[in-house]
Amino acid sequence: MALTRRQKQVLEFIASYQRDFGYSPSYEEIAEALGLASLATVHKHIATLERKHYLRRGFNQSRSLELTPKYFQEQRRLRREAPVAEIPLLGRIAAGQPIESVPGQERLELGGILGRDDIYALEVRGDSMIEDHICDGDVVLVERTSQVRDGDIVVALVRGAETTLKRFYRESDAVARLQPANAQMPPLYVPLAELEIQGRVLAVLRKYK
Repeated sequence: MALTRRQKQVLEFIASYQRDFGYSPSYEEIAEALGLASLATVHKHIATLERKHYLRRGFNQSRSLELTPKYFQEQRRLRREAPVAEIPLLGRIAAGQPIESVPGQERLELGGILGRDDIYALEVRGDSMIEDHICDGDVVLVERTSQVRDGDIVVALVRGAETTLKRFYRESDAVARLQPANAQMPPLYVPLAELEIQGRVLAVLRKYK
C-alpha cells in the first residue's frame, strides 16, 4: 500500500530523529515538528504505518517506535533507483602556497543532498554570517528539521514574524541564543516559546559571475 505525503513525513521524521538522538521521538514531538493539531492525529498515522508494516510499537512503553526491515529495504531500493548526482573531482588546488597538480579519478557524489524531499534552498541577504564564510548572495541548502544541536547553523523563525540565519545555542530551558558570525553584531536572545527552528544548513553554494 502506498503512503500518503503526510505518512511519509511522519515516517521520515521518526527516522531522522532516531539518527540524530539514538531513540524514538515522543508523539508530542512528532505533532510539534509536523504541525499536527492533536495527538489523536499522530496516533492515527502511527497506526496506519504499523498496519502497512513500516513501524512497530511497544505498548505501554515510552518512545517505543521501531522502524521495520520493510522501511530499510525501501530506502535501499530508492537509493538504487535514484539518479546519481555527481561531478568529477579532478584533484586539489592550493589556496595558499602552490602545490603539485595531480589529476584525480574521483567523483564528488551529491546524491546525499540533492533530490531529497526535505532539502530546500534559500538565498542569503546580509552579512551576519560572513565569518562563517556565508556571504550576501550565497545560496544555502537547508534540511527541513526542528531537531538541531548547539552550534548548528539554523533557519529560525522569531516571534512568528522574522526569519534569520544564525548559529543556535540553548542558553537555558527557556531561552535560546542566536549567534551571528560577525563580530560587529550582537547575539539575539529569544524565548524558546517564541522561536521556531525551520531547518539546519547543510551546504553553501556560491556562483561567481
